[in-house]
Amino acid sequence: MEFTLSDEQRQLQQLARDFTRKEITPIAAEYDQKEETPWQVVEKAFEVGLLNVGIPEHAGGIGLGMLDECIVGEELAYGCMGIFTVLMASELGITPILVGGTEEQQKRFLGPLTEKAGLAAFALSEPNNGSDAAAMGTTAVLDGDEWVINGTKMWISNGGLAEITVVFATTDRQGGHKATVALVVPKDAPGFTYNKIKHKMGQRASLTSELVFENVRVPRENQLGGLGDGFKIAMKTLDKTRIPVAAGSVGIARRALDESVKYSKEREAFGKPISNFQAIQFKLAEMAMGIETGRLMYQKAAWLVDQGQPHGYESAIAKAYCSEMAFNAANEAIQVHGGYGYVGEYPVEKLLRDSKLNQIYEGTNEIQRVVISRQLLK
Repeated sequence: MEFTLSDEQRQLQQLARDFTRKEITPIAAEYDQKEETPWQVVEKAFEVGLLNVGIPEHAGGIGLGMLDECIVGEELAYGCMGIFTVLMASELGITPILVGGTEEQQKRFLGPLTEKAGLAAFALSEPNNGSDAAAMGTTAVLDGDEWVINGTKMWISNGGLAEITVVFATTDRQGGHKATVALVVPKDAPGFTYNKIKHKMGQRASLTSELVFENVRVPRENQLGGLGDGFKIAMKTLDKTRIPVAAGSVGIARRALDESVKYSKEREAFGKPISNFQAIQFKLAEMAMGIETGRLMYQKAAWLVDQGQPHGYESAIAKAYCSEMAFNAANEAIQVHGGYGYVGEYPVEKLLRDSKLNQIYEGTNEIQRVVISRQLLK
């Protein structure tokens, strides 16, 4: 067993850490308040090689592995989970093309994302369909050599902003998951519109949208895999992309701990720094325990992906554990800060708001427990 990062991974980690310190942390509060995506950060991430890192070399990318991606993700989320989600959700949109697409499709759809700053998106959830992903209402009807898409998708990160969106639809509403299809829809497709979802609790720098499809036509060659493969492609995608959510959660918890350590040394009560009190020390220790164990779990899950081994069970554990650990760490950080933690003068209240979504998206933590328990009861 080897727990040290390679020289290349340490360099990648330092690159992401420096990028976060310079480009993300200083503007995180501003874009949270404005509820806008800082496009300049996307462009700068592209320039330094931190955008769409999972695109393989044959499609023009650098082809980083899952562990590499997670190392970057932990650092980016330390600065802002919302901005991290902009970049991570692009990897989410890329992944079904890697899972279900041919090499030709990968070059065609992903190649342009290696030439200039651009994002991808993943459209599975609907207004009345979240965890029950197979019960989708968005339809795809084959008309000659084109698919015609009608319906609505909901809660889509980068929705409408992405150059390409992988849309999951059904060819028969009574057919369940066996009637699903995955289609790549370009940003400028006629009939494809979006509505920004406003007033989110957290991760406000990440655009979340409702997508509307009104007789949107895409060529048949934009279909990933075969007819009926859509649900399978979606589930295989989420098995992988839950792991960066876990890594991002560790980044949030690290920030919560660092802010708490700093504040506890500065704040005095009863004539001495509050870091001297065991009640505060125990909170810091609990945060540290969660961070260290969470990191080991996401790294194990990522390593399994890179080794081509089954990883659904481990990714579910990592996502559920790390997201709940991060929420608890942020909550305790607010407690350490007292009244100051409850207002925006310090960043810890934002950490709590941002971390909550990690328990919901990419499969709720209740769904993760279903995945885990099914494996146990096989």
